[in-house]
Amino acid sequence: MVEEREGSQNPYVPWHATCYSCALSRLYMGTATLVWNGNAVSGQESLSEFFEMLPSSEFQISVVDCQPVHDEATMSQTTVLVVICGSNFILTAQASPRNTAWKIASDCFRFQDWAS
Repeated sequence: MVEEREGSQNPYVPWHATCYSCALSRLYMGTATLVWNGNAVSGQESLSEFFEMLPSSEFQISVVDCQPVHDEATMSQTTVLVVICGSNFILTAQASPRNTAWKIASDCFRFQDWAS
């Protein structure tokens, strides 16, 4: 169990625990789409509302893999595919640069319910 500290920069502190849900939508492009367990949410305002209504949660990340996407697949738009897996979830996101920051263009989060 990770101890939460006020103002902590610890990446293992649950993001809801320090009100990251308020700023999470800023990681996404204005036209981004998130598919959360089969439910699509599009646009920054809708994403912000969606993140605020999620219950508090905590995940253990075990694998992170990042790969560039070939220019022919993205009409010459520089894009990176990010896959993150944990003890009970998988997240797949595509990110592209906007000005000086990388933003999430599309995101798919899926809980995994494996039998023990």
